[in-house]
Amino acid sequence: MIAALALAAGCSSAPGPQAAATPPADTGTTSSQVIAGAADSVNSIPGSADAMYIYRFKQIEPGSGSFTFRDRELSFVFRPTPSALYFRVQNLTGRPVTIAWDRSAFVDPDGRVGKVAHNNTRWQDRFSPQSQTQVPGQTEYSDFTFPMDFLLDPGTQQPGATDTQPRRALLTEDQTAVTNAGRTFGVDLAFLIEGQPRTYTFRFQVASVIPR
Repeated sequence: MIAALALAAGCSSAPGPQAAATPPADTGTTSSQVIAGAADSVNSIPGSADAMYIYRFKQIEPGSGSFTFRDRELSFVFRPTPSALYFRVQNLTGRPVTIAWDRSAFVDPDGRVGKVAHNNTRWQDRFSPQSQTQVPGQTEYSDFTFPMDFLLDPGTQQPGATDTQPRRALLTEDQTAVTNAGRTFGVDLAFLIEGQPRTYTFRFQVASVIPR
């Protein structure tokens, strides 16, 4: 499965974000597109089905043409997309390792550093400690990440909704997409390995933005 994901990442294919309510007013970020959650991360066509532009990415830190990284303890496969940064991590050891979300950080395409959110994060969690994720020995864990600050109040997007995850996409897919060429973003993922903290830094760049 990791090999298949890595192959798909080489094409920088993005999942199609779900349609959502009218985007909020411009907040000065690169993205005002509103999505909820994230779709499957193995689609062959980057971005949403009605996107005007297709993104291609490259991994610049640590450099990798296959969007991967490996050391003695962990093996990573990444898939950067306009909606979120997907990843899969395999614990190569025989002991559990822990993802410490509150010690992790996300660098958005505007260069701002903030808290990282993932699949289980909701609007009401913005100022609360996030539960750590344990990855047992010799197992894999898959998730997607994005800036915590990109979360939106679900009540303003869908009255009565409480357990949804509306948020701004990482990158726009309309006529403004071409302005995102060359931008970089990434994540600092903090782990506890044998009780010792270790942070893995990953950065990605928009290599090109191509009309569909």
